[in-house]
Amino acid sequence: MSNPKLEVLTPQNSQLIFIDHQPQMAFGVQSIDRQVLKNNTVALAKAAKVFNIPTTITTVETEAFSGHTYPELLDVFPEKEILERSSMNSWDDQKVRDALKANGKKKVIVAGLWTEVCNTTFALCAMLEGDYEIYMVADASGGTSKEAHDQAMARMVQAGVVPVTWQQVLLEWQRDWARRETYDGVMAIVKEHSGAYGMGVDYAYTMVHKAPERTASSHKVLAAVPAK
Repeated sequence: MSNPKLEVLTPQNSQLIFIDHQPQMAFGVQSIDRQVLKNNTVALAKAAKVFNIPTTITTVETEAFSGHTYPELLDVFPEKEILERSSMNSWDDQKVRDALKANGKKKVIVAGLWTEVCNTTFALCAMLEGDYEIYMVADASGGTSKEAHDQAMARMVQAGVVPVTWQQVLLEWQRDWARRETYDGVMAIVKEHSGAYGMGVDYAYTMVHKAPERTASSHKVLAAVPAK
């Protein structure tokens, strides 16, 4: 029996949706540090850009309540249409359904706020009514408490959602370091967004391979002078 969940994510079989990465929604997040959440979300967006992944951005009640999408996220996709909604469940908006269908990929990677509401309802409906496979990016999503996030993830996993993290998605898309056409883009994301992993890459490049430092400007190093 064929099991599509055994298929790894590839640039050819994936699409991505960002749900409600807006300030008022982020204010309510207590399951993850909010700066980390933004870092992970923007990193996931940059990964999608490197691999040319069809991407949908949807928002809820922007003017009345939630505010505008993270500018750092929007800047990854210049001129991108934003799909505004009134419903908490993105599946209830026809524009969203049409965008997913137009992208033509059954594996839908999801990042959004809040996990227990907007993410869960969308995931369940998209699987039930749209026959999509849902991959939930746990660390680019957030809930109003750790318990709310964790229990929402558990409910979705029980229903068949596949839990992933942003860096897992990035590296699964890359798969092979011999794929040079995306190597530099992936490394740029890693160095900027992957914490200790990125620091290790910088260290290896400069100290082992003697590459120049990754800075936008030059800096003169003054040698040590023992105090008298």
